[in-house]
Amino acid sequence: MKVLMFGWEFPPHIAGGLGTACYGMTKGLAVNDVDVLFVMPSASGDEDQSAVKIINASDVPVDTVSTSVDEFLGKVQFVHIGSNMVPYVDPEEFTSMVEEERKKQIKNFRIQYGQKYKFSGKYGANLMEEVARYAMVGATIALQHADEIDVIHAHDWLTYLAGIAAKQLTGKPLVVHVHATSFDRSSNDHIDTRVYDLEKKGMEAADKVIAVSDLTRNIVINKYGISPDKVVTVHNAVDFSGRENLTVERGVKDKVVTFLGRITFQKGPEYFIEAAAKVLKRCSHVRFVMAGSGDMLNRCIRHVARLGISDRFHFTGFLRGADVQKMFALSDVYIMPSVSEPFGISPLEAMRTNVPTIISKQSGVAEVLKYAIKVDFWDIDAMADAIYGLLNYPALADMAAHCGYDEVNALKWNNAAYKVKKVYESVIK
Repeated sequence: MKVLMFGWEFPPHIAGGLGTACYGMTKGLAVNDVDVLFVMPSASGDEDQSAVKIINASDVPVDTVSTSVDEFLGKVQFVHIGSNMVPYVDPEEFTSMVEEERKKQIKNFRIQYGQKYKFSGKYGANLMEEVARYAMVGATIALQHADEIDVIHAHDWLTYLAGIAAKQLTGKPLVVHVHATSFDRSSNDHIDTRVYDLEKKGMEAADKVIAVSDLTRNIVINKYGISPDKVVTVHNAVDFSGRENLTVERGVKDKVVTFLGRITFQKGPEYFIEAAAKVLKRCSHVRFVMAGSGDMLNRCIRHVARLGISDRFHFTGFLRGADVQKMFALSDVYIMPSVSEPFGISPLEAMRTNVPTIISKQSGVAEVLKYAIKVDFWDIDAMADAIYGLLNYPALADMAAHCGYDEVNALKWNNAAYKVKKVYESVIK
């Protein structure tokens, strides 16, 4: 079986869990005798291609259209997006950016026959333009490989247009993978309707929809109106290869409690800060680390300063690759207090490093973990109590670490990929 897979990122160049999940899944699919052609906007050449063939969309000339973008978009039956957007910015900044970019995009959005488009592969101000152009390149690639592929697989809303275009032009079945929704990235009152529309179009065009958790599956069914028969849950897993026996030297004797992820509303960073302040009133032998970047970083720094805990709080900036694993190895407790988390791979990575872990009940990963402590994201008292307990009661921490390690060791990408393969088989006629 051969799959044409559309993704936006792939290790080592990632911005979050999406690239990590794509990497683990493609390795698992290879074990299950599925060949994957993985298309990404901008490949660097240093990606691990031992289990996957990567196609760099920036190297592919567009030959599915002549000169008219509108004509092409009409052919594949989706509507040209009217403006650019950047994910995870606050509503005021977003509104201003939309107004600045609208006229610019209408004027500049042109592509000609045989032209290559150099994608940034980032999440910048021209993201919507790149998403639509990626669909054109994706259509070209799909036609080039139409005779050899069995299924098209598109990850997250950034690639749904490419998946739709590929399906329309080749007739191959489409599976879309929902790693997050508009309702996870922002509050219900401030979702970006254009992204929602793209998500809905992708789900409606798909032959099957894979959700990363039952939590996400319910959102797909109830918020997007997709038939329950069409939506399948396949939980994510964790990659254990090449990460054992990591040792690091600690520069402090204090205990370390870590938050690692995007510093944005979805991830609940301010609840972590409030819980940290409560813990520090009860014990002083602890330091708190916020590893990551995002639109709430400066706000969180000010919040820490207002609470008077700056001397016990550290901001590392965005970490990737080996630095992430070193951070886990330095940690005594890991916490993911997400307000809304479709799944959440980082707790699995922490637990496989023997780090006792606290997660919010509002996360998809809570569905598969018994030995992570679960609290409501808003309950900072319960969060502080859980942190305090893991720091001060060694027996509790040891049980959480050892049982958690065994638990996540059973969550293998090979098993998740087997379920994905069964989804493929169900749509192949």
